[in-house]
Parts: sequence; C-alpha cells; structure tokens
Amino acid sequence: MPLPTSSKKTILVTGGAGFMGSHLCERLIADGHRVVCVDDFSTSERRNIDGLLPNPNFRFIRADINGPFELEAYPELSAFKIPFQGIQQVYHLACPTSIVKFNEHRMHTLQTNSIGNIHVLEIARKYRSQVVFTSSSVVYGGRKGEMHLVKEDELGMFDHLSPRGCYDEGKRFSETVFETYRQVYGMDVKIARVFRTYGPRMPLFDGHVIPDFILNALDNKPLEINGDPSFRTSLVYVSDVVDALVRLMKAPSEFGPVNIGSDFDLKLSDVAQKIIDIVGASSQITYKPPLSFLSVLPLPDTRKSRELGWIPLTRLEDGLQKTIEYIKANRLLLTNF
Repeated sequence: MPLPTSSKKTILVTGGAGFMGSHLCERLIADGHRVVCVDDFSTSERRNIDGLLPNPNFRFIRADINGPFELEAYPELSAFKIPFQGIQQVYHLACPTSIVKFNEHRMHTLQTNSIGNIHVLEIARKYRSQVVFTSSSVVYGGRKGEMHLVKEDELGMFDHLSPRGCYDEGKRFSETVFETYRQVYGMDVKIARVFRTYGPRMPLFDGHVIPDFILNALDNKPLEINGDPSFRTSLVYVSDVVDALVRLMKAPSEFGPVNIGSDFDLKLSDVAQKIIDIVGASSQITYKPPLSFLSVLPLPDTRKSRELGWIPLTRLEDGLQKTIEYIKANRLLLTNF
C-alpha cells in the first residue's frame, strides 16, 4: 500500500466518539491529518464529535468492531481515497467503559477485548499501519504499598475470574494480542497503559467520581466517596494523555508498553475539597462503603514516558476548572439526556 507523499496522514481512531477518543480526534485534525472515527455509541455520545462532523478532514463511521468491517466499503470515505492512500496510523481506544452499566456490557467488553482486537489489527496489517493500543493500569492489579510505583516490567496480580475479569484480564489479553501481531508480522505496534484520566466529556451519572463530585457541588449536595478518608489515587488530564499517545505513535516499534499517567499521589478527599472550593459550594464530604470497581490503584513509574519527552503539564486546579466549566456550560443538556 503506497504512502501519501505529503505529511498529511489518514488515521483510524476506534472509540473516537468517547471521552478520550474525541479529544484525540480533535488533536489529530488540528495537526492537519484526516481522521476516520469509528464508534458504536455503546458507551459514548454523538455530541462529543458534533463539532468535528462539518470538518472535511473528519469522517464518522458507526460500526461495531466486534464484527468485520471494511473501510473501503463505506462510500462516505471515498474522498479519502483509502484504496490508493491507505491508512497510515491506527489508534485503538474502543472498549466499553461504563461503570454503572458495567454488567450490561460484559459480553460486549469480552468480545471487544478479543475478536474486536483481531478485526482492528487485520485492518492495520492490510494497510501496514502504525498502531497504538490504549491498555489500562488495571493490568497491574491493586496497590501493594503506601507509595507503590509500578514499572512496565512489573507483573500484576488480580482475580481474573471476578465479574470485572472481562475488562481487567481482557486488557491484559489484549496486550498479548497486539504484541503477538508485532512479533509474528513485524508490525509497528505500541501499547499505552493509561492511568486514571479526567476532563471535559466524561460521562455523567456513570459512577465516575470527578463529574459526580462536580454535579453535587453545583447543587450544594454532599460529595460521596466510596471508601474511607485514606482513599488515594492519581489523576491525569485528558489533553496530557492525548499528547502522550501522539508522541508514542512516533516512537520506535519496540518502545512499549509505557505508563501514561501522573505519579503524584492524591487523597480523593482533597480532590473533592478542591472542587468544593472552586465551585464555592457549601457541600460536605461523606463516605460510603467501598465499590469493587473503584480500587486503590498503584502509581505509574513515569521514567519511560519521559523518554518520549512527555510529562503531564496540566495542574490539577486548572484541569478541574476546565472540567467544571464544561459541565456548567452543558449541564442542562447533559442532565436531560
């Protein structure tokens, strides 16, 4: 498959209408590329990409990657001349991420982390595309100490037979699939292990603590933490993650897996208090029993990601302010939805 002569690339983003995927699509369009966004809206929303739809360099395809799909079969992609120009890069983000509706999507999650990967990789193999796969910090299991910094060569431990196994073990198996394609076919594949991320377009009413905190603070309601006052986490802003993914795509094929996240340890109660202070709310912080899907995860050892010339640049206060502004501006629409 011949490559385009210009620096403008045609890039496939699966899960491109999701929280993180939509920000990635915007970044790639801003960088001057053509983007094919594939999503089935299982846990994402069309409104995330509404601003991109009129752009001539952006095309949206509603499709489920768990079934075979041929990009050249879609007439709306004809302007991109894929049979001649090909697909130069693939960012594979597609995977159900709903917390509240996790059980509803378990079979879909299982399929996405198995046959869905194969379908995406076969497209990348056909066009000799570079590939970045977004894995997750869950492959490491829970935190094993007060300041547990995990390096990429650390082997995680968790219950692969738990109800969360389709996601947690699914992500680990997904890494095996992508690495096997790299080894067998010599493909340019990189793996990003993304830690807890926040920012505008996070789904509301879905168990994600940051948007739930913000909504409650705006209504002066209690900010509820599922756990005790010692619950800790790291948080990285979505635009910083997108920048890391773009940098990783440019890295050598053998570079990976790589942690993408913040190594700054935060008490969740302190994050809640910052939101209360920014909003100017009279909310109190309360505590509820722990949830199985909200565990205390390790912190990323970020030495390898720094080799990409990357560090998280967005201060927590600034990221929270942008997220609050987004939810305030879209609150009525999002709440009615």
